[in-house]
Amino acid sequence: MPPPSEQPLSPLTGALRRLDKLSSLLDVAKAMAAQRDLESLLPLILREAARVVEADRCSLFILDRERNELWSRIAQGAAGEIRLPLSSGIVGAVARSGQSIILRDAYEDPRFNRQFDQASNYRTKSVLCVPMRDARGEVSGVIQALNARDGEFDAEDEELLLALGAQAAGAIENALLHEEISRLFEGFVSASVVAIESRDPTTAGHSGRVADLTVTLAQAAENAPSGPYRGLTFQPSEIQEIRYASLLHDFGKVGVREPVLVKAEKLYPHELEVLRARFELARKDRQLHSCQRCLDAVRMGTPLDQAEAAERTRLEQELADVDGVLDFILACNKPTVLAQGGFERLTELSQRSFHDSRGRVLPLLSAHEVQVLAIPRGSLSAVERREIESHVTHTFRFLSQIPWTRALKRVPEIAYAHHEKLDGKGYPRSIPSVQIPVQSKMMAISDIYDALTASDRPYKKAVPHEKAMDILHMESKGGQLDPELLKIFVEAQVPQRALKAQ
Repeated sequence: MPPPSEQPLSPLTGALRRLDKLSSLLDVAKAMAAQRDLESLLPLILREAARVVEADRCSLFILDRERNELWSRIAQGAAGEIRLPLSSGIVGAVARSGQSIILRDAYEDPRFNRQFDQASNYRTKSVLCVPMRDARGEVSGVIQALNARDGEFDAEDEELLLALGAQAAGAIENALLHEEISRLFEGFVSASVVAIESRDPTTAGHSGRVADLTVTLAQAAENAPSGPYRGLTFQPSEIQEIRYASLLHDFGKVGVREPVLVKAEKLYPHELEVLRARFELARKDRQLHSCQRCLDAVRMGTPLDQAEAAERTRLEQELADVDGVLDFILACNKPTVLAQGGFERLTELSQRSFHDSRGRVLPLLSAHEVQVLAIPRGSLSAVERREIESHVTHTFRFLSQIPWTRALKRVPEIAYAHHEKLDGKGYPRSIPSVQIPVQSKMMAISDIYDALTASDRPYKKAVPHEKAMDILHMESKGGQLDPELLKIFVEAQVPQRALKAQ
């Protein structure tokens, strides 16, 4: 009597078995249609293919027509990507001919490559290798089943695997297209970041660091044990959305005039050059007046050596005064807070004057220079600051022109609100806290932290981590930043984790 595995099945049992396989095939088709990630899709196909045809293991190879190769990211029994010439082995023969191959013993066929068996300490017996055809009917890959559990593969197994292969071909094509679109977005975002940083090289790396910090904060918020953000979760696509919004949050700076964007001091370089030239004229004016006084004294009978000695001392004092005024102005030109009394002295210096070559009396400082040098903090005037702040609106308008996928449609909105404050005093819209997306609140903390601690800004020194945290806490207590998110930022050590992840 033959062993149970070789006994013929009754018609009812065979029908039920085929029905079960067909039902499994439908379930697999549904699962493949819902899967867009190639790394997850390929193992699913192999696992279900092995189950449907009752094989020990399966392999899947995708046809690369440009390189005339077959490649696989996953083949049961092998690790890593495999690439084979189209002329290679059983899978190559199926890919070239478009015809299935069924073998009782693989070692009897000279086309079978035994190296894979030797590398994995495996013995291949029966083989079923079928082509995968796309919607156009063209071969797009090969599925190979190894070692049928009942001894050999039959025509029914071939039919089932061909059906599964057709479904797999469509699912893989969709997944590859999805992967290409993702790479397209990645390339576009990377190119946009390059464009941003080429406008302002001093902030190179800022967008990437803000993205790392914001994504790390979002992931830490998902693990909050208590508080208003307990239970907060982000899908992988939402994390990607946060990352893109963070990388592109400053893109609108391409619409800001470059002199304003890179302005490191209160006076522009050409303005400072004009001011320095005026002070040189003022020095020369003092020297000419000294010579004139000396000449007048000699004409009045004062010995030349006495007249020169008297003028030498007076001229030294006058020149030292002019140089001292210039030094004070150069100090005022730095983007720092003026010392007490500085504004009053600027007003007093605006009354100083000198004579030009035509004898006209001109002010040592222009009204514009006094106004600019009196900027209380930073290097930008109120008009220039509004121009810088307009970059957020430029960012939103630019990002809104992009046909984002449904999973990424909130990128413009998230980037638009990263300078809004909880107290409604942010910009550009001054919206209240309830209208600010939580992702934007996260980005606001990350953006400020990086701006404070960045060491590549020529107009300011990097603030130590501890000092930066003090400033963030101060803004949180002032009602500008979200205190719960800042608490997570601190307790989860987001800056340190983001740095390690780079």
